[in-house]
Amino acid sequence: MLSICFIYFSLCIFLSLMFFSLSVYFMMMDLSVILELEIVQINSNMIMMVILLDWMSLLFMSFVLFISSVVIYYSEEYMSGDLTINRFIMLVFMFILSMMFLIISPNLISILLGWDGLGLVSYCLVIYYQNIKSYNAGMLTALTNRLGDAALLLSIAWMVNYGGWNYIFYLEFMKEDWKMELISLLVVFAAFTKSAQIPFSSWLPAAMAAPTPVSSLVHSSTLVTAGVYLLIRFSPAFNSGLMMGLLFFSSMTMFMAGLGANFEFDLKKIIALSTLSQLGLMMSVLFLGGSNLAFFHLLTHALFKALLFMCAGGIIHNLMGCQDIRFMGGFGNSKMPLTCCLFNISNLSLCGFPFMAGFYSKDLILEVVSMDYFNIYMYIIFFFSTGLTVSYTFRLIYYSILGDFNFISLNSLGDEGFIMLKGMLGLIFWLFLGGCMFSWLIFPSPYFICLPPLMKLMALVVSMLGTWLGVELSKMNLSYGLVSLNYLKSSLFFSSMWNMPFISTFGVNYYFVFVGNLIYKNFDHGWMEFMGGQHLFSALKVNSSFFQILFSNNLKLYLLMLIIWILFLFVFMF
Repeated sequence: MLSICFIYFSLCIFLSLMFFSLSVYFMMMDLSVILELEIVQINSNMIMMVILLDWMSLLFMSFVLFISSVVIYYSEEYMSGDLTINRFIMLVFMFILSMMFLIISPNLISILLGWDGLGLVSYCLVIYYQNIKSYNAGMLTALTNRLGDAALLLSIAWMVNYGGWNYIFYLEFMKEDWKMELISLLVVFAAFTKSAQIPFSSWLPAAMAAPTPVSSLVHSSTLVTAGVYLLIRFSPAFNSGLMMGLLFFSSMTMFMAGLGANFEFDLKKIIALSTLSQLGLMMSVLFLGGSNLAFFHLLTHALFKALLFMCAGGIIHNLMGCQDIRFMGGFGNSKMPLTCCLFNISNLSLCGFPFMAGFYSKDLILEVVSMDYFNIYMYIIFFFSTGLTVSYTFRLIYYSILGDFNFISLNSLGDEGFIMLKGMLGLIFWLFLGGCMFSWLIFPSPYFICLPPLMKLMALVVSMLGTWLGVELSKMNLSYGLVSLNYLKSSLFFSSMWNMPFISTFGVNYYFVFVGNLIYKNFDHGWMEFMGGQHLFSALKVNSSFFQILFSNNLKLYLLMLIIWILFLFVFMF
């Protein structure tokens, strides 16, 4: 009997190959197809499902399905101890389906279907392990994404003014009309929440509570890339003023995430912050006007990030669930040779090592930025963030692969099972050939870049400086005191993403709960209670207890009261 993992793996890989072939055909023939499927007709109103098929949507669908197929195959062994693995695979497939809806929709309503589907299924996957940490992370993820959903709903409501929801027809018009620019702003707001840009960044590392195969899927090609993809589609509608303002936020996200990853000790959170940094890079180059370049980096990033998470999952699996890099070390010494090879290859691709997938997009982005007419701030922030990427990558390699093994002494570490390794090896081919192949496909006419030697070598210089910084940051002296511990307050500030998680949790709910508690104690249980409900109750209680004594059929009391009553009458009469 075939397992559910194998069935979904076969389906995804078949669809991926089909969409890839179609994408190449559409690219060669310069085709773009819009399919309108009538769902229901009420009087003269037709409710349509609109599907946009062009080289971009087909290529991205092919990528999502390919990475999903590898992740589902890998999950068969990673989640083998789970009793509800079928439910897990079904949730992952619903996740992929939601992403498909989002990719092929040129219509805001059908986009919302995929957008909301991603948000809801991601909540189910983040809380999959069902503990208090997962519940908190899931709630933070869901509520942050709900902000973006609300922005999309508002943009749908505003587009009622223009006769239809197919935004693809209005893109040029949106740039000219200030009333239509509101739609662009709302879509950007939605994309910022989904792609975790500042100030909505805190949910991304928190979502690491999900199982590692989910993290691999989320951080490579689905949830977080949905916002970038939507903005690539909307990019013709942005005017220069809007792009300049948003460029600042995306560049600060790139810088903040790179800085935070250098102070983090959780293996999965380091890779999550690395994703955030790359998302900031994609957004930045998109707002600089390079939408095709942003899409190219989106594809290459998907390849190496999926493999990076799968290797991290293998390491965590072998260490019995331990994610702290301080307990790792010495994996290179024949303990996990294949995993370490794949881990290093994906890490070097992330750094932009020459002729690997990441190099073709990152180096091109840096050279295009160098060619552009921008201020020194943008130039420095791009290159400094690149240096930080190399820095946290080599810090991670230093902690996990070099040095001594710092985990418990009684263990039998070895490479993962055959299925997990086959899943990882399925991606390695694309890490070597993907970059050059897709650069030839996506850019039919190459970029002409003419720079002086110093600026041309700048990427290499910052990479070497980043390597040195990463090793220096992670060096331990004899008393096992880290360099970063000498600057504890600044380390805490940088590692907590500039206090963003506190602002988006305590900042949002603490003060309201605190004021509510004050009102509850001082009003509901204070003077209002004493003078209001409680006062009335105590007065009634005293009176009723007095009358209860009277009505206990005591004859002496009745006679006594009768005499007092008669005396009162005599006194007042005379």
